[in-house]
Amino acid sequence: MAARPDTARQLLLYWMDAVMALMAVMFGAITVVETAAGTISVLRGAAILACLLGFFGLYPLLLRQSFDHRPGPTPKLALAAVFAAGMLLLMPHSGSITGLRWESVTLWLSAAALYLPLWATVCLATVTVALTTAFVVHMTGQAWQGVLLGESAVAVFMIGAMLLWRWLWWMIRDAHKSREAKASLAVAEERLRFARDLHDLLGHSLAVITLKSELAAKLATKDAARAAAEMAAVRELAGESLAEVQQAVHGYQMLDLDEELAGVRVALEATGARCVIEARADGLAPEARTLLAWAVREGGTNVLKHSRATRCAITIDGGVLEMVNDGVNGRPGTPGNGLRGLSERLVAAGGSFSAAPTRSGEFLLRAAVPS
Repeated sequence: MAARPDTARQLLLYWMDAVMALMAVMFGAITVVETAAGTISVLRGAAILACLLGFFGLYPLLLRQSFDHRPGPTPKLALAAVFAAGMLLLMPHSGSITGLRWESVTLWLSAAALYLPLWATVCLATVTVALTTAFVVHMTGQAWQGVLLGESAVAVFMIGAMLLWRWLWWMIRDAHKSREAKASLAVAEERLRFARDLHDLLGHSLAVITLKSELAAKLATKDAARAAAEMAAVRELAGESLAEVQQAVHGYQMLDLDEELAGVRVALEATGARCVIEARADGLAPEARTLLAWAVREGGTNVLKHSRATRCAITIDGGVLEMVNDGVNGRPGTPGNGLRGLSERLVAAGGSFSAAPTRSGEFLLRAAVPS
């Protein structure tokens, strides 16, 4: 399944493609009918069809080129202008095919608006509408006020609609990028916290051990007694550091289930996902609660890093945890180190673990611990 911004982009573009294809077929059919009826000559009808196919063939390419950013004017845009002008000049001034003459100019203006800044779009639209109005009034004798009003209204509507469609895509894209940044930040903050704790514990001790070891090495041939004393101090300091690290790791391993549930909720909601928690674990032993807390932490990290979930439901009933999210990316893969380590931890404690997509298109993480 494609990422949501890509899907939204494809839907917008495919919808426009369908509209353009429908218009091309409709006006092409009208041109053929008018040619067969003798309203326009065969040569003129063929020229109109060539301009028609060229313009509507380039239009989807112009949209795709301009949806991710605002490019400068391109040869494709200029060629599309030639085809639009050809349709304007070749269309008969009466009959059912007359409407295409108006559409060709306004459609090209809507595409040009995606390539130009606003001020340039306004200037171009003003000049184009004025020239088109003058041409139509000269060829048909209609009142210029009505022609100008109609051309202006259609041009404003088409340009505004096209800019609005691209703006919607940009909003979807930027929101998705913001969500990914928040998820990455939440994971990075957790890693930074643990790294900071280890640095605070080991940084000073290792620096002192290094200095004392160097001093003992220098004193080994000059003052053996003092060198031995320094090495004894190094050994004592190393033992103390090891005890501190073991205590820190033990404290890190003894996670609090309620804190982890609250932390996962905050992290998920920061990315825009809705998190629903139902936990009934009051009767569990401390060891079981710790195992479930590890499962909650790793499951939450997995959702943040590897899914595009908009909803996550966490249920704890006795010694069974279930985390369900709707962010399955559709690409099966091997479990990461975090899930593999969690599985080993739970199995070693006499529990069970599974994590896989469900038939309903969601992802289910299930962990059971001895109650």
